[in-house]
Amino acid sequence: MHAAILRLPEAQRAALEAAYATPPRAYHNFQHVLEVLRHYDTVADGPGWYQPREVQLAVLYHDAIYEAGRGDNEARSARLAQEQIAHWSPEMGIDAARVVQLIELTARHGSLAPADVDAEAALFLDCDMAILAASPEAFDAYDRGIAQEYGAVVPGWIFRRKRREFLKGLLARERIYLSDFFHARLDAAARANLRRVTRGGLPS
Repeated sequence: MHAAILRLPEAQRAALEAAYATPPRAYHNFQHVLEVLRHYDTVADGPGWYQPREVQLAVLYHDAIYEAGRGDNEARSARLAQEQIAHWSPEMGIDAARVVQLIELTARHGSLAPADVDAEAALFLDCDMAILAASPEAFDAYDRGIAQEYGAVVPGWIFRRKRREFLKGLLARERIYLSDFFHARLDAAARANLRRVTRGGLPS
């Protein structure tokens, strides 16, 4: 099902999974990657991808380096992807610059409009944000995971204030999802989750 992972050399996959386990993470872990790949598969079965290998690699590496509170996680993950592509796949003709571009765009979640990105980048970014439209139980688990990741680096009251501001900002946007594909499928469920947690308070 997840052909992108199955095609990786075993040593590369092991290194990638190790990266996602360092430091231990409650949400931005390899399970998150697998979930984003599930949405990648949905797009592959629907509108399709123009550069499927590049998008797959961007999904695989987009949170490979993650330390809560740092502002350069995306840039560092993009550099790691570029290095790993050069090391493991130099003969495959991968557009590494495109992989880097996609990963770096994830730093701008919540601030981009559809006109700011191309159609494929919009679909990629929406795959990463599909968690907003998950079941209430899954959404709450995601929120708790984010809170746990930040717990060691940010006082709880500051995190809760900034987190609420971020989620309310998403809710206020004309478009939560940049692509028409995800907008039609997930907007209503995402808004229901956002209204619920910003009105009633975030899970503790």
